[in-house]
Amino acid sequence: MANKRKKIAIAREHALFLLKEMLRIRRLEEKCVELYTASKIRGFVHLYIGEEAVAVGAMQTLQPEDNIVATYREHGHALARRVSANAIMAEMYGKVEGCSRGRGGSMHLFDAATRFYGGNAIVGGGLPLAVGLALADKLAGRQRVTACFFGEGAVAEGEFHESMNLAALWNLPVLFCCENNLYAMGTALARSESETDLCLKASAFEISAWPVDGMDVLAVENATRRAAIAVRSGGAAFCRVPHVPLSRALDVRSGALPRQTRGRGVEKARSNSKAHCAHEGAEYLARRRLASPGSGRCAPD
Repeated sequence: MANKRKKIAIAREHALFLLKEMLRIRRLEEKCVELYTASKIRGFVHLYIGEEAVAVGAMQTLQPEDNIVATYREHGHALARRVSANAIMAEMYGKVEGCSRGRGGSMHLFDAATRFYGGNAIVGGGLPLAVGLALADKLAGRQRVTACFFGEGAVAEGEFHESMNLAALWNLPVLFCCENNLYAMGTALARSESETDLCLKASAFEISAWPVDGMDVLAVENATRRAAIAVRSGGAAFCRVPHVPLSRALDVRSGALPRQTRGRGVEKARSNSKAHCAHEGAEYLARRRLASPGSGRCAPD
């Protein structure tokens, strides 16, 4: 017998609000794709399409005085945290009216008024920042929670283990939220991690951890509320949001291969990538043969 999802009671007004918030994020991201394709936005653009339920659900239980640290895929988090859509889009354009005064771009959204501390282009780079914010709050006696969002790709980084260890060792009020889309920036989790149950990694540091369905905004909201209560009571908590599918390419940039995450698309992308590398290698060897013997330099392109 198939498992039936437990129904959660919810007011109609709140359900419509959650839906509206998720649609706002989706429409913003779709506009980003349109503008990037038209060369109006430069640099890298990492989309949050398909993960809207995570940011929207999680933000409902966090207080205005709590801290938020996100990844380079943070458009949705910023919008759900009430950062102005105009300020976000101005930042994409590199305008001074942007939330980072046009100097950060897509991966470095920042807004002190809403306590939204990025946006970080480094994989796992936000983890130690979140621990630092939580440490500062604890030393100052402030009753705040620092919510740190990161992808499963960051679990392979040293910062993850160092941050989890210190948060547990010092009993810091950090809520770690791992958004697991199964493919990070294009590599399957099983190909990069020997242990794919990420909750076990958090449990190794004596941090309370549990999974939640990232496609169910109500489940995310309830799990985040549970985690926030645990953190405010003393100590860190870890939520793993599994199987969050991205419905478009994981990133948008010039010349980027589409990163499909299912079936033949993965094999085709891998095959095309290998063919491209083989072609590049052949050209490199040909230039080497044209170079003067023993020079150690390639002939010019």
